[in-house]
Amino acid sequence: MRALVMTAPGGSENSVVAEVPEPTPGPGEVAIDVAYAGLNFVDVMTRRGDAGYGSGWPHRPGLEISGTVRALGPGVGALTVGDRVVAVPKGAGMSEVAIANAASTVPVPEGVPLLEAAATPLGLATSLLLLTEAGRFNPGNTVLVHSASGGIGSAVAQLVPLLGGGRLIGTVGRPEKVAEAERAGYPVALPRDAGLAEAVRTATDGRGVDLILDPLGTTALALDLDLLAPGGRVVLFGNAGGAAIEALPPTSRLIRGNLTISGFSHRGLVAAAPARVAAATSRVLGFIADGQLSLPLTELPALEDIPTAHDLLAEGRGTGKYVARVGGSR
Repeated sequence: MRALVMTAPGGSENSVVAEVPEPTPGPGEVAIDVAYAGLNFVDVMTRRGDAGYGSGWPHRPGLEISGTVRALGPGVGALTVGDRVVAVPKGAGMSEVAIANAASTVPVPEGVPLLEAAATPLGLATSLLLLTEAGRFNPGNTVLVHSASGGIGSAVAQLVPLLGGGRLIGTVGRPEKVAEAERAGYPVALPRDAGLAEAVRTATDGRGVDLILDPLGTTALALDLDLLAPGGRVVLFGNAGGAAIEALPPTSRLIRGNLTISGFSHRGLVAAAPARVAAATSRVLGFIADGQLSLPLTELPALEDIPTAHDLLAEGRGTGKYVARVGGSR
């Protein structure tokens, strides 16, 4: 079968489509004929060789897929061969056949195309979990999202109204991406420059922000804390720039401001609490099936197109969510 393989740390020059052996499901696992694979920034972090991502080279990326069940491993009873599903595979999702735990494999409702479904297991489910579980979002909250024009940012902008509504503020790394964040659904979109803090204070009438979703490691954490309203929360959920993670601020500052800093790892939840990820995935699939949620996607025609899209993400030039066509039924 064909699969995308990253041969060494670096850029697209080290990503190739190669023939690899077809996998077989073990106990509690399913084999899936992959129709579409979602691209995520974690692919870029792995490709760069960031610490804690990937387990060696060559590496086969892909943590988000849709397709049909090809085979069931021992002990799997809730799924049948031929079911349309989405899943968080055990890596190697950018392949014609991938293996996933049955616990993190979710049926796709009738009427939901597999193209759209492929954006749910990691991108949309992460966004929902960031807001509801990690961020303790309440209707009416002011939410600030860094990297607002990306896949997670675009999803958050659509989910907040479905969760009761609130004020949205997005930040972007370059001024030319402000318009993209506005198109994604942010009424206030701001570049991360020297004037950001004052602009946010103006946009919130001096009150500050209730919830900040931050994929930038700790590089913006000092700013985040300055922008929070009393009782505000910061959720750290990535390290897009790859910089060293710095020490957290003194506890006294958090106590004094009634502030919270928390971390979120989709990979950690998949490993330790797959049912929570599956439940979030089912919920966003329901939003799509009901016509309440429609995430703008860029479809890549084939596996061979993925490395160039990874380059765009790595350079901060990607827009929204990318999903690659792999094979199988639509």
